[in-house]
Amino acid sequence: MKVDLNSLAASQIALERGAKQVSNNGQTSNSAATEDRISIHSESLSVQSLTSKALNSPSIRQDKVDALRQSVTSGTYKPDAGKTADGMIEHDVK
Repeated sequence: MKVDLNSLAASQIALERGAKQVSNNGQTSNSAATEDRISIHSESLSVQSLTSKALNSPSIRQDKVDALRQSVTSGTYKPDAGKTADGMIEHDVK
């Protein structure tokens, strides 16, 4: 499973442009040299937690592999051609 951290972070960060600057004499102005600010939404913490779990989980679920291997070895594995075809069609459409 591939997780694109750049797109996750970009969707969770809101940029605030055009902030007013305070000059030395105390007046506010909208000058060309404005300050950029970032505010991070609270949802980003849950996204960060889920991303961490996904990156730390094994890419191969060994229990599933072992169960399938046992089924094939014992001759009890009977693949459903209809489900296989449906899966291929569904994958091709996306």
